[in-house]
Amino acid sequence: MKISMHPRTLRLLPAVIWFVLATVLHAGEALPPGRAAELAVLLPAKPAGFAWPIGDRGAWEQLATDEAYANTIVTADKLLKQPLPVQPDSLYLEFSQTGNRTHWQAVANQRRGRIEKFTLAEALQNQGRYLPALEATIAALCREKTWLMPAHDGGLHNFHGQEITPDLGATGLAADLAEADYVLGDHLSPATRQLIRDNIRHRVLDPFRAMIEGRQKETFWVRTPMNWNAVCVGNTVFAALALLDSREERAFYATAGEHCIQYFLSGFTPDGYCAEGVGYWNYGFGHFILLTETLRQATGGKLDLLANDRAIAAARFCQRSEILPGIFPTISDVNPGTKPSSQLTAYVCRRLGMPTNAKLTGAGDGLAMNLMLASLPATVPVARQMEASRDNPLRSFFPGGGVLIARTTPDQSPAFAAALKGGNNNEPHNHNDVGSFSVVLGRNMVVCDPGGEVYTARTFSAHRYDGKVLSSYGHAVPVVAGQLQKAGADARAIILTSNFTANADTYALDIHSAYPVPDLESLVRTFVFRRSAIPYLEVSDAVKFTSPEAFASTLITWGTVQSAGPTALIITDGDSSVRVTINTQGRPFQWHQEIINEDVDTKRKPVRVLIELADKIAVGVVTLHLEPVAGK
Repeated sequence: MKISMHPRTLRLLPAVIWFVLATVLHAGEALPPGRAAELAVLLPAKPAGFAWPIGDRGAWEQLATDEAYANTIVTADKLLKQPLPVQPDSLYLEFSQTGNRTHWQAVANQRRGRIEKFTLAEALQNQGRYLPALEATIAALCREKTWLMPAHDGGLHNFHGQEITPDLGATGLAADLAEADYVLGDHLSPATRQLIRDNIRHRVLDPFRAMIEGRQKETFWVRTPMNWNAVCVGNTVFAALALLDSREERAFYATAGEHCIQYFLSGFTPDGYCAEGVGYWNYGFGHFILLTETLRQATGGKLDLLANDRAIAAARFCQRSEILPGIFPTISDVNPGTKPSSQLTAYVCRRLGMPTNAKLTGAGDGLAMNLMLASLPATVPVARQMEASRDNPLRSFFPGGGVLIARTTPDQSPAFAAALKGGNNNEPHNHNDVGSFSVVLGRNMVVCDPGGEVYTARTFSAHRYDGKVLSSYGHAVPVVAGQLQKAGADARAIILTSNFTANADTYALDIHSAYPVPDLESLVRTFVFRRSAIPYLEVSDAVKFTSPEAFASTLITWGTVQSAGPTALIITDGDSSVRVTINTQGRPFQWHQEIINEDVDTKRKPVRVLIELADKIAVGVVTLHLEPVAGK
């Protein structure tokens, strides 16, 4: 299994922030009385994971014909020739010493990934060739001092055995070991199967139950409204239902899962906006799906977590957030180029009765999710019939998240679109970006949000916004009296206008609260997206001070920027170019560009374009008019 489904590193909020939030809001909240007894009646007599025991040769031989598993044996054979990577204590301690989290995670992903690869290969081939290497890997993992990731054990309390607080990595490993045990059964030695049970109980199940029952201090993710909740709760409940013999014990974990997952769903706005972005939708909502299928299948369809309005709205984010085909917002810590998983999107479409040609097999965050998707029937039950994947081809509006995605008509070429963000500066994986925007022309995001930085210890500390990419320095927002935006929930956009028609969308935001400037009386950013023969986006900032102050606006791009006269710029990315016409009501201004030289996930560093008035002003309007360049 992988520690994260994200291609670079695991992403999370500072644990202390979410722990405080969860403690203040939900401390001491008990599970619904009598619910465990109700669910116990619905659960099967024996525990079960996903897919099929290895003895069901018809099912595994059929899966072997799926092209998604064509390289499974080749990959596993290569691993058989390679020694298990060594993971010394010094590697674990590196994070606490230097803040580097990638070195340990790279080795851990290789070690833990063998569980999935060897289990799948053995189940497909059934010759016993991979069992010795798999059992040796399991034994090595169970000898580790802790299953926690070092980035989640900054005080080294788990490393030194002073406490056991499961995290994303520990619960993910538990889920995959439980699934391996279910699939391979007594093909594994009795000693290995007992080792799996003892370690999952000790490292994950018992601490989770103790926290729910109030015998151990709750870790923050138990009742927190973001991806940690879905991932850890989903993995834990799956491991319990796949492994524990006692129906009553399984019912406890099922009840806890049903209850605690509501905190994850509460992190979505009622319209389904995911402030953590598309990558975390894959990770967090993917594990919500894992939990949904765990409970739905275990109760014979009687408990379906997807059958409620908030879950359905969150599910549809994967389609509604698409700016143009294949291009999604890079808001928050999103890795640019990230898309919703096609397999998870296919699941959503099937469960909501929407058409899809995508297959379920071929991906997943670890063995349990992989086989959950692979084993679903083509006619999976519909939770609710939905008629369309989008509200309107011209726009997707998430008023709860303050985000508008405006598009040209589907027949216009090249397509032109914009993602406009309000929101606040205290969102999960927050960037200080109130009022920012991106512009997409054809296949390129010409004006962009740069996405996240490569994670270090500083990323999730009090110095998070020292980074230029995470602060408003790296976003297309104003600079007011020389000040960047502040962090916090009180730095927020108030929607003043949301007037949408077939010809134009007008979206006005009061964003003055984002700036710690005492002289700032008002700042309204108005977006006008017009669908004309030459479509355009107009961004106007109307500012008023009690005494004159400096004012500037910014643009961010991965492309190149050139002057096109005294009041215009041309920004080019790939085969797409956008003309930016600058209107300062006759006031003199200057512009300059700089490369934001920080450690980011893109091959090209983001470029910041600063457009600043030459003189201080008391009242004024600065307007940027962005339109496609003909032929580009």
